[in-house]
Amino acid sequence: MEQALGRLARDLAIDLGTANTLVYAQGRGIVLEEPSVVAVRITEAGTYGDVVAVGEEAKQMLGRTPGGIVALRPLKDGVISDFQVTEEMLRAFLRRATGSSMFKPRVIVCVPFGLAEVEKRAVHESARAAGAREVVLIPEPLAAALGAGLPVLEPTGSMIVDIGGGTTEIAVISLGGSVSAQSLPVAGDAMNKAAVDYVSEKLGLQIGERTAEALKLELGCASPLPQVLGTQVKGRDAQTGIPRQAPITSEDLRRALIQPVNAIIEGIRQVLEATPPELAGDVLQRGIVLCGGGALLRGLTQVLADSTGLPVMIADDPLRCVVNGAATALENPQILDRIRLP
Repeated sequence: MEQALGRLARDLAIDLGTANTLVYAQGRGIVLEEPSVVAVRITEAGTYGDVVAVGEEAKQMLGRTPGGIVALRPLKDGVISDFQVTEEMLRAFLRRATGSSMFKPRVIVCVPFGLAEVEKRAVHESARAAGAREVVLIPEPLAAALGAGLPVLEPTGSMIVDIGGGTTEIAVISLGGSVSAQSLPVAGDAMNKAAVDYVSEKLGLQIGERTAEALKLELGCASPLPQVLGTQVKGRDAQTGIPRQAPITSEDLRRALIQPVNAIIEGIRQVLEATPPELAGDVLQRGIVLCGGGALLRGLTQVLADSTGLPVMIADDPLRCVVNGAATALENPQILDRIRLP
């Protein structure tokens, strides 16, 4: 019995995100939540060498590494942009999740909607090279909907909008499949870049990704707040190169985020326009469910509701919806068979 439980506990479900990776181990729950960042040494030939750090430790190095070391995010817009570094990151995460490099788990990996065959192969090969004995891919929107508690296998329409780090996954789901869906390369990273660009253009300050993300979390909003928030942003003067700080408010951040928020609104409208009338009626009744880190942007639910005329709500535990849905599929083979990619 113990041997059987040990074997089950080695099967994993992975939300391999552009910004963060979460891992669920069968029989143990979520065992890992780490930034999808790897720090590596640069060889004399200019190639990537030894891995210095992975996860949170590597994220702390973003924008702060000395010569000879670079901190990388090996996924871009939800897909693998660097095979070698992704493999090293997954190897480290699998080792942490299983407690050993000897076990070869079966792994379920969530991937963006509409992934090309070459991109699917990259995920398969990276996970196999990192130590998985078998790799099963499932669409991220379906995993998110499962994790949000939506009836994805029933003949009724459910709409999920998963705003992650690299992509926003928008889908109307029925009978275990995406009836209408889009994967937009506009999400948390695009919001961070919008903040970087705004601060550079309006304040004449150059800031890094980590500072922009912190500003978004502290002041970011999609609609005007009842009380304007403010802080000081620190960066490098674009003219003199000397460090300085300047005041910035939540209204500044709202204006900075208008473009990515509008892109998400347009994506939702396009998916709704392509939804069959009967399922559209279900969505009208049930509303739109948001998940992912971007769902927590202040005022976003109201902006989306005003723009679509539909009720909009945030899922319970929005940051973990995708991995929780993948865990549900891992624990229920009949569900996995219905939603897995061929």
